[in-house]
Amino acid sequence: MAFKDVQRCATLEPKNKTFLETLRRLGADIQAKLKTTFSTDSRVQNMFDILLNEEMETDKREKAANNLIVLSREDAGAERIFQNNGVPLLLNMIDTGKPEMILAAIRTLSGMCTGHKARAMAIVHLVGVDKMCSIMAVDNEEIALAACNLFQCINDSLTGGDSRDYGKEEALVLDAAKDLKTILLSLLEMVANKKVSGHGRDQALNLLTKNVPRRDKKEKNNSRTLFTIDHGLKKILKVCGQVPELPDQLPLTENTQLIASVLLNRLYEDLTCDPERNNFRDVCDEYIKSKIDPNNMDKTLHAINVISGLLQGPFDVGNALVGHQGIMEMMVALCGSEREVDQMVAVEALIHSSTKMSRASFIITNGVSLLKDIYKKTKNEKIKIRALVGLCKLGSAGGDDYSLRQFAEGSTEKLAKQCRKWLCNPQIDTKTKKWAVEGLAYLTNDADVKDDFVEDEPALKAMFELAKSRDKTILYAVACTLINCTNCYDKKEIIPELVQLAKFSKQHVPEQHPKDKKDFIERRVKRLLKAGVTSALAVMVKADSSIMTDQTKEMLARVFLALSEDSKDRGTIVAQGGGKALIPLALEGTDVGKVKASHALAKIAAASSPEIAFPGERMYEVIRPLVNLLHTDRDGIQNYEALRGLTNLAGFNEKLRVKIVKENALPDIENYMFEEHDQIRQAATECMCNLVTCKEVQDRYLEDGNDRLKLLVLLCGEDDDKLQIAAGGALAMITAAQKKLCTKLTQVTPQWLEILQRLCLHTNPMIQHRGIVIVFNMLNSDNGELAKKLIESEMLEILSVIGKAEDNPKRQEVIDAGRACLVRAMELGLIKPFSSPS
Repeated sequence: MAFKDVQRCATLEPKNKTFLETLRRLGADIQAKLKTTFSTDSRVQNMFDILLNEEMETDKREKAANNLIVLSREDAGAERIFQNNGVPLLLNMIDTGKPEMILAAIRTLSGMCTGHKARAMAIVHLVGVDKMCSIMAVDNEEIALAACNLFQCINDSLTGGDSRDYGKEEALVLDAAKDLKTILLSLLEMVANKKVSGHGRDQALNLLTKNVPRRDKKEKNNSRTLFTIDHGLKKILKVCGQVPELPDQLPLTENTQLIASVLLNRLYEDLTCDPERNNFRDVCDEYIKSKIDPNNMDKTLHAINVISGLLQGPFDVGNALVGHQGIMEMMVALCGSEREVDQMVAVEALIHSSTKMSRASFIITNGVSLLKDIYKKTKNEKIKIRALVGLCKLGSAGGDDYSLRQFAEGSTEKLAKQCRKWLCNPQIDTKTKKWAVEGLAYLTNDADVKDDFVEDEPALKAMFELAKSRDKTILYAVACTLINCTNCYDKKEIIPELVQLAKFSKQHVPEQHPKDKKDFIERRVKRLLKAGVTSALAVMVKADSSIMTDQTKEMLARVFLALSEDSKDRGTIVAQGGGKALIPLALEGTDVGKVKASHALAKIAAASSPEIAFPGERMYEVIRPLVNLLHTDRDGIQNYEALRGLTNLAGFNEKLRVKIVKENALPDIENYMFEEHDQIRQAATECMCNLVTCKEVQDRYLEDGNDRLKLLVLLCGEDDDKLQIAAGGALAMITAAQKKLCTKLTQVTPQWLEILQRLCLHTNPMIQHRGIVIVFNMLNSDNGELAKKLIESEMLEILSVIGKAEDNPKRQEVIDAGRACLVRAMELGLIKPFSSPS
């Protein structure tokens, strides 16, 4: 207000020095205050003041918390927070005990640690690993996840995720090995600690899964894995052995034990030699022997559950343990126990252990009648459904081999009907329903069962809803069921001569079920799409990385590929979010899985509008998987559909064309333009046609010492209409953009004029139009000799006939282009308008 008053006075008396001096002084004060207010230091201090003020409004505190998180993600902001006593203030926020405050503080610390080794080390020492572990241990999923992310940011920075050049400061950054070891030991301590919540335990296991095994098997050093086995394997086994129904167990979520099994599998796979693997087995063996106690049934159940966990993780280890004398017999005996929990644990163990055909045969001989008794007599639905799954698994031990059915005709259908009934029952909890899907995963090896299942839309929808639930242990069973229903597993090619030979030598020959023929499979795919399978798959893809194993990703990729086989269904897949869901599957996982997902992406990219199928930045992420499919090791159909997908993307905008060039796709596309296969050559030429407007592509055609331009000219002379349209279009656009190429075109092959005349005389208006546009570009190329040569040839007669033709809507583009050529020739003085003598 004072500034405005003085400003008004100065306007009234512009020569008054007192007013002018006061105005200058007030202006300088205001500038200084603004600078202070908007400086990072004061913003940081201001945010902390708001956050730690109990009386401040909730909205303002939330806004300040979010601003602090955003600021910490910028390097300058993170450094200011750190320098301005930020870490102690963040600890004060954590100590308030309010979830929103703890979350804001943890996320800010994560931002400060990201990509900065020195700052990450300082924060580890200021906050303390124990403090961070205690935060992750709280029974709050969001806080546990945020703390897990903080540990991950610290780990990435300390293990080389920081790419900054520190210069002289490099000498001050201490060796991080000691801190990393402390963090690893603390996480292992959390795994079997009773005070840690289920969510905290999940995140500790996730961190171990992500950071202990080598990411690249080419690395020689697996010391982290060996250290973890020595100091933590028994703790992980303890988690696997928990029986939630018994008293005094560790707090768990529905996903904990599966995450522990995945970790065990990753550790076992990371071992490099037999002595290391033998040590792993010995530790497991010793642990189980120490728990089996005939006088203490709870301890024995713990041991059986550990074996179940190993069978779901490093199967070879679990399988070897099941083979030990008395273990299988003990499982079968426990099935007959009066305690329901004994029956439940034993039946689950039998289910997991009967994966090998030899084990299944043992249980078929010794356990089927027992499982049937449990199924018929027990009143407890949880045990009933597990007994049913045991019977389902044994009934499917022959796989999809029609001649190896384990049970009588119709038995598997009855089991499947019961599974579907449980799946649709709203009174049954999610954990129990999960076992119904497990049953179907086994039974859908039978074509009669899968055909009945896809006809049952309520059961399909119930399974898809289950796949979207919080319990992610269901994912593998759902993926197995979908794989079976769509028949998208690898099948060996059956050679008739070998079949005859096998029959002659009395060897077993697998038989295909009549309902596994192509038309039945196509019908099942349509049913699945109608029931909403794509939206369920899209949710499944987003699952936690440790549960979503590479094998499960591959299975989902196979299902997506089977669903996108028919081009009419691709619109439905895109509408339900399939395009977006496929991108992570194409970038991460097994090599086979990435190729299958990329192939499905190619099918969708070829037939859909990029902005609808892959909205926003996602359309740029699609390019790399498609370029990878161009590799000569891939099948011809994969090369072809990748080219078609890239063609569609290249036609969308310049940024996409530049991205395709940057991904080094041009050498492969040019290579396929020489391909003998007509369709692949056409697809490559069409792709190049859409890319020639890109400056980098034009520069390649301007280079000397290659046959790129010659190839385009010769392709214009082929007898394939579609190929001529693509090659002619590319030549028309490139000669319009680069006039030098018009002259070069005449030097690459002596047949150039003959090919050009054939284009201009073609019966297809699209090809004819492209030929005439090329002629116009050559007339317009500032090369008088070239223009003269064209007009002195038969080309003038061809252009005259086209230009004099009457207007025709079907051929108007051709006629107008011909007239434009004649006008240009007149402008160059090469022809004169015809005038009749007077």
